[in-house]
Amino acid sequence: MTLRLILASKSPARTKLLAEAGIRHSVLVSDVDEPAVVASYGELDAHDTSLLLARAKAEAVAADDAAGGALVIGCDSVFEFDGEAHGKPYEPSVAVERIRRMRGRSGVLHTGHWLVDTRDGGSGATIGAVSSATVHFGAMSDAEVEAYVASGEPLQCAGSFTIDGLGGAFIDRVDGDPHAVVGLSISTLRAPAAVRGSRRHGPVGAVRRFVGSLQRKGGQHSPSPRFLGGSSKTGLGSGLRRRSSTPHEPVPPCPVPRRPPRQ
Repeated sequence: MTLRLILASKSPARTKLLAEAGIRHSVLVSDVDEPAVVASYGELDAHDTSLLLARAKAEAVAADDAAGGALVIGCDSVFEFDGEAHGKPYEPSVAVERIRRMRGRSGVLHTGHWLVDTRDGGSGATIGAVSSATVHFGAMSDAEVEAYVASGEPLQCAGSFTIDGLGGAFIDRVDGDPHAVVGLSISTLRAPAAVRGSRRHGPVGAVRRFVGSLQRKGGQHSPSPRFLGGSSKTGLGSGLRRRSSTPHEPVPPCPVPRRPPRQ
């Protein structure tokens, strides 16, 4: 049976990454209210926030009847700078202030990945991981900052920048997975299959085998060393950082505040 994959994201960069990797998929956008989700969980660091929001998006789409029988992947990126978690700035004034602080310095972009198996007869399991990369910014004049923000590009981007658009001109280098900076790490999706000796199958085969790896054993998950499910809002990030292969309890549903419909 052909694997049906749904990307729970409206990001053109993420869907382009999957397409270029030869992974067929469809897009179904969630209406998750990101600030409300974060507020409902209290204070989290940037690493854990990216995973929480990826989870909220994936579970919101997985609950839609249109997603029945599919593997749903949700992604979210959060930029860590000076100990702060930066999501999308939305407002030009916020973007200008952030970029002025960031120029000539570096920060860490965390991209959370969360998958939900909704296939008929499937495991129904969920699992997640975070891929991170350090981004080093070049010098920017005030005029360049204002012109970049005026383009509108950074307003809907975590950290107020992109690497695959106009913002790429202001990035000196990236330490880590560059795809994590774009917003979806193919190598992170491939990891479970690689761990199980399935390197020869490529990205598509890896995702299929990843679905097969989402098995419950006695009501528990059996994640790979790199992919771990969180059992609570306090254990979400600590479990990933432990990289333990110890099974975790099934992940409870994530509260998903929704944006009110537009009038």
